[in-house]
Amino acid sequence: MREKKPNLVLDKSFDFAIKIVDLHKALVNENKEYVLSKHVLRSGTSIGANVREGVVAQSRREFIAKMNLSLKEAHETEYWLELLAHSKYIEENSPLFSDIDSLIRILTSIIKSSNENSK
Repeated sequence: MREKKPNLVLDKSFDFAIKIVDLHKALVNENKEYVLSKHVLRSGTSIGANVREGVVAQSRREFIAKMNLSLKEAHETEYWLELLAHSKYIEENSPLFSDIDSLIRILTSIIKSSNENSK
């Protein structure tokens, strides 16, 4: 791996993706749950992938679009986590909820300030 400068949203989204991969493994191995786990895996890891694409965007417009896509994926992930909690696959007080809430707030702030700075 190459050395990188600290970037809050990039680091948090990558750490969250690792937790989501671990959740997916646990759901599949321990609960034999394959459908919901695949959905949360896809959306939960997509957040960081889109953030990373946004970091190397060629324009402010592309950056904002990637951050918006990341935010959409974060909201979708929150939905899947809520469904998993209501289905009793994960605890309703799982730390994943505070993690996704934090990512949503950070992404919302980035999008808002980027839009204001582009005017």
